[in-house]
Amino acid sequence: MKREIVLKKLKRQIYEGKYLLGVATATGMSAINAKDGGADMILALNSGKFRQMGRSSLGGYLPFANSNDLVRDFSTREILPILEDFPVLFGVNATDPLMDSEKLIDYIDESNFAGIVNYPTVSLIDGQFREALEEEGITFSKEVDFIAEAKNFGLFTMGFVTNTHEAELMDQVRPDIICIHLGLTEGGSLGAKKMRSFENMLTTIQGICALLKDCHSTSIIMVYGGPINDLIEARYVYNKFPEIKGYIGGSTFERINSEQILSSQIKSFKDATHTQHDNLTIQILEGIEKYYDYVDFVKKYISENYSTTIYISELAEFTNLSSSYLSDLFKKKTGISFTEYLIKFRLNKAIELMSSTDLRLVEIADLVGYPDYAQFNKIFKKYMNQSPKEYKKSNI
Repeated sequence: MKREIVLKKLKRQIYEGKYLLGVATATGMSAINAKDGGADMILALNSGKFRQMGRSSLGGYLPFANSNDLVRDFSTREILPILEDFPVLFGVNATDPLMDSEKLIDYIDESNFAGIVNYPTVSLIDGQFREALEEEGITFSKEVDFIAEAKNFGLFTMGFVTNTHEAELMDQVRPDIICIHLGLTEGGSLGAKKMRSFENMLTTIQGICALLKDCHSTSIIMVYGGPINDLIEARYVYNKFPEIKGYIGGSTFERINSEQILSSQIKSFKDATHTQHDNLTIQILEGIEKYYDYVDFVKKYISENYSTTIYISELAEFTNLSSSYLSDLFKKKTGISFTEYLIKFRLNKAIELMSSTDLRLVEIADLVGYPDYAQFNKIFKKYMNQSPKEYKKSNI
């Protein structure tokens, strides 16, 4: 697919007031659902394959497979054949010392990929390991050089950056999109740790946007991953930074098991209509709600985040209370402990899903915060006096 065609379509979306949306995946099913839902592009990234295998996205940074070979394999077998003339970007490990860049670019072009993106990127590595890599010549500059080479060849280009220095280097080659990579997508937890990371994210975006404005950048600016987990948080970023023209998500979409829910979620991200501030993260950041009643805060927190790991200590830190005091306060007002309340809330949600969906029990367990089905089965049986399977058979 020609770069000019892709760029024209994206700019048309922006002109019509629509936000761009990219979906990072490694499977044909997710790719076709993303396309049907209205996504603008697919990113074929190595971490997506490990995520689909039930492993951490960090697998894309470890020597489990040659990254470029892995992306080449799953994208040409699973993604390209079913998407036809739909933009797919090849996630290139541009620092691979064994890579022949000219041959890889020829292959990407001949296979009808729209273009490339620098992933995995060394910009997500820090500390002594990053220093050791740079001493061996494995640097972010090599990624920039590859993007420049791909652009000169006529491919569509996207550059991931994580700070102002990288944004300045990337902007020198004028990729079609500069995407602010905010780190590997975090879980849905909205406690003190999440709030700090969300605020740090805003500072990062602000600095990079200001830098690119001063540089008179011509690149489209998007954001990827990090603390952004849902539509409301993405909308908050759009409203705060009009320079941001779109969002790219990986596990944000792929952790949703149902095809119908996946397609619906993507459509909601593409909808440019106003969204009310009903998200707890945004309420706290903007001061819309002041939680003088700490127990109500904990209840609302649980209702929005029951599918993720929740610690009373993290909530206590956010409310500036001790864990023991908040626990005692919660039990005094509700009559049960925080742990018991959380368990019962999750089990009630599980029963709701059993009644209203055709999801498998193992999928329901994961959606209500129990990725270990054996643990879910044990707890369900303890409280309901039946296993989930028995309960569903006799009651639903």
